[in-house]
Amino acid sequence: MKQVMQNITSGKVEHLEAPAPIAARNAVKIATKKSLISVGTERMLVDFGKASYIQKARQQPEKVKMVLEKAKTDGLMSTIDTVRSKLSQPMPLGYCNVGVVVEAGAGSSSFSAGDRVVSNGPHADMVKVSKNLCAKIPDEVDDESAAFTVLGSIGLQGIRLLNVTLGESVVVTGVGLIGLLTVQLLKAHGCRVLAIDYDQAKLDLAKGFGAEICNPGKGDDPVEAGMAFSKGRGVDAVIITASTKTNDPVTHAARMSRKRGRIVLVGVTGLELNRADFYEKELSFQVSCSYGPGRYDPFYEDNGNDYPIGFVRWTEQRNFEAVLDMMANNQIDVKPLISHRFMFENAPDAYELLTSDKTALGILLDYNSDVSTRNVSNVVLSSCLSFDAKKPVMGFIGAGNYASRVLIPAFKSAGGQLHTIVTAGGINGVVHGDKAGFAAAATDIAGMLANEVVNTVAIVTQHDTHARFVTSALNAGKHVFVEKPLAINSAELAEVENAYITQHENGSNPHLMLGFNRRFAPQVQKMHSLLKSIKEPKSFVFTMNAGEIPADSWVQDNEVGGGRIIGEACHYIDLMRFFAGAEIVSVQARRMGNNDSIAITEDKASITLGFADGSFGTIHYLANGATNFPKERLEIFAGGRVLQLDNFRKLRGYGFPGFRKLNLWRQDKGQNACVNEFLRAIENGDSTPISADEVFEVARVSIQVAELLRSQKS
Repeated sequence: MKQVMQNITSGKVEHLEAPAPIAARNAVKIATKKSLISVGTERMLVDFGKASYIQKARQQPEKVKMVLEKAKTDGLMSTIDTVRSKLSQPMPLGYCNVGVVVEAGAGSSSFSAGDRVVSNGPHADMVKVSKNLCAKIPDEVDDESAAFTVLGSIGLQGIRLLNVTLGESVVVTGVGLIGLLTVQLLKAHGCRVLAIDYDQAKLDLAKGFGAEICNPGKGDDPVEAGMAFSKGRGVDAVIITASTKTNDPVTHAARMSRKRGRIVLVGVTGLELNRADFYEKELSFQVSCSYGPGRYDPFYEDNGNDYPIGFVRWTEQRNFEAVLDMMANNQIDVKPLISHRFMFENAPDAYELLTSDKTALGILLDYNSDVSTRNVSNVVLSSCLSFDAKKPVMGFIGAGNYASRVLIPAFKSAGGQLHTIVTAGGINGVVHGDKAGFAAAATDIAGMLANEVVNTVAIVTQHDTHARFVTSALNAGKHVFVEKPLAINSAELAEVENAYITQHENGSNPHLMLGFNRRFAPQVQKMHSLLKSIKEPKSFVFTMNAGEIPADSWVQDNEVGGGRIIGEACHYIDLMRFFAGAEIVSVQARRMGNNDSIAITEDKASITLGFADGSFGTIHYLANGATNFPKERLEIFAGGRVLQLDNFRKLRGYGFPGFRKLNLWRQDKGQNACVNEFLRAIENGDSTPISADEVFEVARVSIQVAELLRSQKS
């Protein structure tokens, strides 16, 4: 398949060829027929991409603040690497898609192959979209008209928030595509409409749809126009669909509104409000969120759960359907809004027009390539690579932020031969696979595992898939490196352990390595060597200032992410096991008690471990600390001496003859060393750097700790 992408650094728009996405659960795969460029939103994105670094920073001051905070804790060089990595990733464009269902994933039985549908899919000839972000197109609506559905639903949601009634006077400020659709929707509601814009051609279209018009560019006063339009009473409602940095749209809206009038912001404007304008009239002001209820809710969009119609009448999907029904009944006419048509292959030309011609309105992309040529699961990135079967030949599953920024470069640097990278959506695999030098990108995991050339697999995916993919890779006779955790429950862990034992009993002897990189960090290695001379038990105090993440994050979902103890605190359980050098014999844990102010308490916990040699330690895993406090601190007390490591940058020793400190310019948590040791073991036939016994022991203890915390009643 091909998809339109924008380089965020340069602003350049181009096609990217990638394997077609898989039809995942609660999603449908669609062969695109038409897509619409959202002039306002996409012009803003392209302009942002073409801006200089300084201009980008000025447009996103909140991101600059985050960067500065990261530099304070993680160091300047690490922060620069992160920012560069982020800016180097291309951005998909588009969200107004019309096509035909090729395949409906499990749980998407309301759709069938051959259905004509509209969705918020990007500009790509093959897309995967959540079933709740799709709607079937009535026979009376042609593909070009249907392409305007998503934009129409944005306007419709704003109108629903305004709660307009028959005969009310409503002002639409900014009559671009969404504004012109909003004018028609308001007229269909039985409202009187005043359209305000600086573009006379767009105002003429609004007038053709039945609106009265006001052009401030010709000297018209918007407030006076609004008052005259409302017969001196003040307008009932204002919906702002303009995109501008000034405060004028909101100021004018307040001054032309009647007492207790309503204002809804759909577009983007300055928001320096004058309290007196709102206070004296008791005006209501609300910002509309995209297509309607369900937007950005993983429960609705990702998991495919609908809201009961008796409680939430209008969702994103039902707003799509409402717009389509109005098109079918000729209450919305989008034909006058179409200004340009381009073939999908010429999409870069369409974006050049978008930035050079400010009068452009509805720009449609037409797709006519054969579906069979789009629906491929493997794309060759380089045909000139050769592979040495005696050395690790890598298959990678996953290309998220950590995989692309840290692990893939680590494997490449360590000499891993990069063969195939597999992702569910295809695009990330091509972007990061091409950058790193993989031979191929794919969306077919089974095909990669069946490839005899690939002898080593790295798994860096969502936590609930780890055990399944590890088991499949082991059963295929591959060496496996899996980013933590190994499993998120005891049943999964048992499956992995059985697969590992079976392969070793059969003589295959694959390596199984978990990404417990911290034990390979240079400062940790130094600490380990310093502690060797101390024969008595040790006391550990490890603190992870983990930082808060939303309660609805997939990581917090016990069935998907396994929770943060299993997913992240396991690093410290392994690290303490490494320093102790003895089996874990006792486990205790306590979390923050149940309370009304904090939804998630499991990630604010204390874990105490006892070891066979008499050592003990406490892990403080805390998500309620300050972001400018060091994220990780290790303290070890033994034999009248103390070691303290802050954030894997500053190591201090107390009481050690000849050693006081070891500081680094750049934070190093041992990722490169961890990968290097794993690949060296495969190539040389050495033992796995972390023994399987320890891997399974730490996985069991991590799950046990999480279960202990969850069993606490208060």
